[in-house]
Amino acid sequence: MAADLIPFRPGAGKGEFEARPGGPPNALHSQAGRRDPHRTSDTAIDPLPPSTFSPEVAKILDRLFNAHVANFTGGTDPRVIPLAYLDWAVKLAWSPGTHARLTEKALRKAVRLAIYTAQVLADPDAPPAIEPLPQDKRFISPGWQQWPYNLMSQSFLLTQQWWANATTGVPALSRERKKIVTFVTRQMLDLVSPANFPWTNPEVRDATLREGGANLLRGWANWRDDLLRLARGEKPAGAGDFQPGIDVAKTPGRVVYRNHLIELIQYAPTTAEVQAEPLLIVPAWIMKYYILDLSPHNSLVRYLVDQGHTVFMISWRNPTSEERDLGMDDYRRQGIMAALDAIQAIQKDCRIHAVGYCLGGTLLAIAAAAMARDGDRRLRSLTLLAAQIDFSEAGELMLFINEEQVSFLESMMWHRGVLDTQQMSGAFQMLRSNDLIWSRMVRDYLLGERSPPMDLMAWNADQTRMPYRMHSEYLRKLFLNNDLAAGRYKVDGRPVAINDIHVPLFAIATTKDHVAPWQSVYKINLLAKSREVTFLLTTGGHNAGIVSEPGHPRRSYQIATSQCDHRYVDPDTWQTTAEHREGSWWPAWDAWLNGHSSGKRAPPDIGAPATGYPPLEEAPGTYIFQT
Repeated sequence: MAADLIPFRPGAGKGEFEARPGGPPNALHSQAGRRDPHRTSDTAIDPLPPSTFSPEVAKILDRLFNAHVANFTGGTDPRVIPLAYLDWAVKLAWSPGTHARLTEKALRKAVRLAIYTAQVLADPDAPPAIEPLPQDKRFISPGWQQWPYNLMSQSFLLTQQWWANATTGVPALSRERKKIVTFVTRQMLDLVSPANFPWTNPEVRDATLREGGANLLRGWANWRDDLLRLARGEKPAGAGDFQPGIDVAKTPGRVVYRNHLIELIQYAPTTAEVQAEPLLIVPAWIMKYYILDLSPHNSLVRYLVDQGHTVFMISWRNPTSEERDLGMDDYRRQGIMAALDAIQAIQKDCRIHAVGYCLGGTLLAIAAAAMARDGDRRLRSLTLLAAQIDFSEAGELMLFINEEQVSFLESMMWHRGVLDTQQMSGAFQMLRSNDLIWSRMVRDYLLGERSPPMDLMAWNADQTRMPYRMHSEYLRKLFLNNDLAAGRYKVDGRPVAINDIHVPLFAIATTKDHVAPWQSVYKINLLAKSREVTFLLTTGGHNAGIVSEPGHPRRSYQIATSQCDHRYVDPDTWQTTAEHREGSWWPAWDAWLNGHSSGKRAPPDIGAPATGYPPLEEAPGTYIFQT
């Protein structure tokens, strides 16, 4: 069959054609001198001027719009939750079997509640229809066992359980959408918990009757004070009772190096001899460093110095919009690598125990992998405190870190130049809303009680910012793409791999960590090929579990060491088999450091003026006071 000729491509030159088999005759080519009305001549003149609306301009407008929306949403993408619920509702509607199962569960729970109601009317000590989860402390007061508060709490817990089934058991719902719907539903249920209202909380009732309503008046005053502090941009009540350099961050030392990004503090020795190898501590820059140097009694820095270690600490600059283009590699080069250079200039020919906390630990692992790749042997050991390397199971924090949310957050950071940690701290609080939001509101506003000031609370209120570029790289390369665990993360244009690190490794995780879940931290055992990896799991949360000084009540930990030729043990098996010890984990880590040191020597001088590192300000330096 003959083929007709049609234009080869849009904008093709005159006389350029392609054959289309089996097509109808083309009038343009069958009738000379006649023009196809649908064909645009190459020589035709466009009556409109060239467009100046480039894709770059469109992108800028999109970012500006999203940035302004973010000002009203606290940095949260308003599209994510509605889309997740729409997806859940549609897939639930197309699942009649799941409908029937949930209906049956609802009926069974209604019957259980009815039976329980009849039982407690006859016997106030009747067993509950449902027990709260171990971490749920809202209903532990004896008043919740009395009528009608027992019925309220049981009804709420049964409802909560049903909604957990309804949001997790829908077929074909993606894992990400399922987590979002489950999380948001839990937040809405927590909002209407009977523990949050004065007329349904027996503790508030008893306090109101006992005090004649004085507790509510104090709560009103507390609420008004908090509201005014928020409006004025002031720290929470009690946070000002702990001043860096006076009450906290007061371990003696000197700043011995400063660049645009860090101050390096060298702490003064307190023992006649010290271990030959010093420690470099790399804290996270999402908050200020003195989480590890709080009050003298719970300062990890002071403890290490008193045990005979020479300690260096990085204090990060609190960036402004002028530092918007600082990236992860800037933090590595100007932070960790610059600090290592300074330490070796001060204490010549030494190898260094490197310690990284949270985000600082992740960056330290990147730096250590790059050093191992390049043959840099300055590290004696590596310790990671609640630091993730593999982000594939980073816990509920991933609810706030998906493609849509990161793009929205990038727009806000692009406009501001930095990310204010008010956004991040809000997300962290929502992960533990029962403990960090609602229980506090009940205590402060309904019971009229203020928690006594704490150094950890003051530190938590001393917030910092993060540069646009750095945080974008961190979220995309590590959280979203998991480049470090996959061997795709590049330093100086070449990938780095954690399994190149062969120095002894000590990893610490905490049981109640909502930022870096311990099972995620445990993945270092899959990635590291060090000749030995010691993993320690301690009680407590992301911060309180690390700040766990000797003598701290109700502290315990598990510890086990695996050699490079040992078989892999999964986290659940490890938890059932690892040695259990009571007390603080600090002495165990100190013993490990001593076991991987080469002996003792006289303490080094503070700084080294001859090599360009003279002692500067007294600790805690100047960057710590940047607001």
